Amino acid sequence: MNALQTALAAAVVAATLSAQDSTDGPSWLSYTGSEGGVGAGKRVVFIAAEQEYRAEQSMPMMARLLATRHGFDTAVLFGQRDGMVDPTEEAPPKDPDQFQTIPGMHLLRDADLVVLFTRFMKLPDEELAHLNAYLDSGKPIIGVRTANHGFRGNWTYERDGKKVRFGDDVLGGSFRGHYGGWHRESTRGIVVEANKEHPILIGVDDVWGPTDVYRMFPADKALPPSCTSLLLGQPLKTLEKDAEPNPKKPPLPVAWTNSWTGNLGKTARVFHVTMGSARDYQSAGMRRLTLNAALWCLEMEGQITANLNVDIVGAYEPLKSGFNYRELGVKPRPVSYYR
Repeated sequence: MNALQTALAAAVVAATLSAQDSTDGPSWLSYTGSEGGVGAGKRVVFIAAEQEYRAEQSMPMMARLLATRHGFDTAVLFGQRDGMVDPTEEAPPKDPDQFQTIPGMHLLRDADLVVLFTRFMKLPDEELAHLNAYLDSGKPIIGVRTANHGFRGNWTYERDGKKVRFGDDVLGGSFRGHYGGWHRESTRGIVVEANKEHPILIGVDDVWGPTDVYRMFPADKALPPSCTSLLLGQPLKTLEKDAEPNPKKPPLPVAWTNSWTGNLGKTARVFHVTMGSARDYQSAGMRRLTLNAALWCLEMEGQITANLNVDIVGAYEPLKSGFNYRELGVKPRPVSYYR
């Protein structure tokens, strides 16, 4: 995004805010933080807009946890069609004139942290302008699972005259295939010994999920030097937690930190985790990893302790991952269903 694009994006953001409520609305969820938590006064916006891993269930759960247990003010935006949260929508659309939509993107302006769980979203320019403005803001980003291939179609953002790749350049890696067996092999998280003292890993001792390990860089390469690897993913032979490791597949990075500097020269902290299906978040270790990452991203690592509460608030019975929507019970639902 060049200087002219930056100015246009700012104008679109300002114009949109003048016509929209910046705090709440029927097209997204909002949770007011409890008093006295470590996150009091901080706003976190979650974006759930993917079609396979049930982000529409996991992101509201994490938003409730951060608000109720730790005092963050949170909001959850969803990919929608015809006013309904619709994880079954084709992504990206085959029709070149068709766009998807994420109502509430203007909330990014007042966010202190954005948690992205998107996949192949083709958004209107006025919605992308809010994302681009956020990338210039110097404020932190957490990317979950498919966020590294979260946008397609018309998304363009340039820095120093070069088109930016959201996965490789912002998050530190992009999906290059299923290294673990897709829907056949689960993942056991292994703390990187050299970085075990990193604040994000405080209290993180048991991470497991039924999703497979992504390959995020070419086989003969590694994560960029700007990244700090925190967690490796060991593919297991089956989808069971106590399954044996697949001896033919040494572990690959599944969680790391990075940094990102936009067009205004402001540098943001970035955390990316390539695990993250809704059932992965049944793991307390996964929830703790995400909470710790939020605090680290906000430069609040001094508030991280091993006993921060990561108990789920309310019922949480996530559906399985996959595209066989009818069999899995996945269908368009109103936003209120996910509160």
